[in-house]
Amino acid sequence: MSAPANEHWSARKEGGGRFALWLIRTIGLQCGRGFARLCLYPITLYFFFRRSYERRVSYAFFERVTGQRPSAWQVMRHIHRFAGTMLDRVFLLAERFTRFDVRMHGLDELKARMRPDRGVLLLGAHVGSFEVLRVATIGQPDVKLRVVLDTQKTPALTELLHALNPDIGLGVIDASRPGNEIVLALAEALGEGALATLLADRAREGEQTVLVDFFGEPAPFPVAPFALGGILKVPVVLCLGMYRGGNRYDVHFEPLADELPSGRRERDAAVRALAQAYAARLEHHVKQDPCNWFNWHDFWNPEGRGVDAGRDAARGVAHVARDAA
Repeated sequence: MSAPANEHWSARKEGGGRFALWLIRTIGLQCGRGFARLCLYPITLYFFFRRSYERRVSYAFFERVTGQRPSAWQVMRHIHRFAGTMLDRVFLLAERFTRFDVRMHGLDELKARMRPDRGVLLLGAHVGSFEVLRVATIGQPDVKLRVVLDTQKTPALTELLHALNPDIGLGVIDASRPGNEIVLALAEALGEGALATLLADRAREGEQTVLVDFFGEPAPFPVAPFALGGILKVPVVLCLGMYRGGNRYDVHFEPLADELPSGRRERDAAVRALAQAYAARLEHHVKQDPCNWFNWHDFWNPEGRGVDAGRDAARGVAHVARDAA
């Protein structure tokens, strides 16, 4: 299955249907994680041979990161890693946390920035598992977690996750809503001292972007997540849950900015600098373990002109935003 020409990444359908997702959920909860992980091998083979676009993207990504053409085994391992984290979401959302060895890095830096009347904006990415962040709130009932999630992009998966834990929906800020409503919801949550989380590595179609260096070439990142820190006057912290295989995850909290200017002219420069800092740290962690990278499209060419269109294609993808309001 190939991506049509000029198709934006957001136009592609989610992989797997409702039946497949519910089947793996049932197997996992009824038969256990170990048995369910055995099912990931035929699933990996299916996606490797049936999803040709994602396969080509994986080959191109590994070549960019390592400078060498990857083997088919490496690409299959990449797909298997993604499938494994999706399976683990079932157990994490069902609050079966004891199955996992989750190691926190930078938790003290995060806590130092939290106040009862002012929360923290956590910027994640489509890397590893963002769901494992919930482990950091265990035993801390006063810590509220609010997640910005586009429920319309992956409806089958959203239905499954909410069925596993209906309370999850109470903490979701729907990213498919108008932008001003999202900002108001975030402001309310952060004003109550919540940890507000969103993924900052993908821009929706038509969304303003800023080009920053990422793996040696300009890549478009959405402006809005980096502007929010200044607009809402809260600290901004990188949050990545890196999967290490087996049952182990490493969750990293890294402060990116404690205060951003609110003036438009100063904010433009600050947004670019913050986006570059975010991209640099994201590159650092992905280089250490590339199989945690789960952007299944040509990241430097999100308009879908073709994975093999050449490295210069991404340069014309996005324009630099002149305001973040």
